[in-house]
Amino acid sequence: MYDFSKLTNRFNTDSLKWEVTEHELPMWVADMDFETAPEIVEALEKRVAHKVFGYNIVPKEYFESIQKWWETRHHYSIQKDWMMFCTGVVPAISSIVRKITTVGENVLIQSPVYNIFYNSILNNERHVLSSDLVYKDGQYYIDYDDLEKKLAMPQTTLMILCNPHNPIGKIWKKEDLKRIGDLAAKHHVVVVSDEIHCDIVAPDKEYIPFASVSETNLKNSITCIAPTKAFNLAGLQTSCIVVPNEILRHMVNRGINTDEVAEPNSFAVTASIAAFEKGGNWLDELRVYIENNKKTTEAYIKNNISDLYVVHSEATYLLWIDCAKVCANSVELVQFIREETGLYLSDGLEYGENGKCFVRMNVACPLERLMDGLQRLKTGIEKYKKLKE
Repeated sequence: MYDFSKLTNRFNTDSLKWEVTEHELPMWVADMDFETAPEIVEALEKRVAHKVFGYNIVPKEYFESIQKWWETRHHYSIQKDWMMFCTGVVPAISSIVRKITTVGENVLIQSPVYNIFYNSILNNERHVLSSDLVYKDGQYYIDYDDLEKKLAMPQTTLMILCNPHNPIGKIWKKEDLKRIGDLAAKHHVVVVSDEIHCDIVAPDKEYIPFASVSETNLKNSITCIAPTKAFNLAGLQTSCIVVPNEILRHMVNRGINTDEVAEPNSFAVTASIAAFEKGGNWLDELRVYIENNKKTTEAYIKNNISDLYVVHSEATYLLWIDCAKVCANSVELVQFIREETGLYLSDGLEYGENGKCFVRMNVACPLERLMDGLQRLKTGIEKYKKLKE
């Protein structure tokens, strides 16, 4: 039903991703090159046709659309009283850090992880404490001894979980989520679960909401969700914070209102409702297309750039690529590849010290554009290896 092969020109559209020179190909920031679902566009066109864009409320339909989606898609019942609108997951996390923790306290993460988590912690004068994920035989695992040791530190008061995990594309299993939740509760650490990528999973996979696993997780967590990654709506600033615990919910509500990130723009609610009420078929086709792009990328790199290794990804449209056989510094590598070929990737060091031999590649684009990127990657790696010989 939907065409994901269209090469929409995004130059000169004030796009963060495409603010590059004409010969360059950006495959870095988590922003898809696909036009969003036509059902969402139609809803937005109808909203624009009204021609009045004053202050907005958040109607009950907004919350109902999320409730139905999570019940149907993710087998998790969310009560309306638990939910709050926010202008984005990152503003939500930053506000939560400010409200739930105190200056100088530790906020625990699992590196390599989404680079903006570091900003939300450091910009608010809290300390980043990482329980690094263990990389073994091409996959990542949790070091539970290290995790508990760091959760037990008196100054650790908050943990930010990425579920599914960006950049490694891992869907956490139920037993992992329960164990994390039990350890956090044992040591009085609140868990913020960033679940923004939850709807971009392989067609044969399902993610598990952190709060759905146990009563302990439910009462000791704050979940951030949004349609923005799955439906390519990041520029519309819309998200939802779900907090079952009444005391935590009051604190979060005070925080986002104090920070003035609790009111929607004129399109945020319209787009979100349309996505969750009418975007299901589009999303299902998108997931198949992205999965095919992932498989194409893995096969191409295996057959043509054998010194690189793609970590198997179950979720997100981002691929985490091991470049250790080629370089010890991905910052230098991605800069070289960009200068030599125009391909713009993310260096792994952005996601933590243990990511310095990796690059992150966004494959949410038409196949033709993906193949262009892969060919540029091959050329860039070949030239880099010759330079280092």
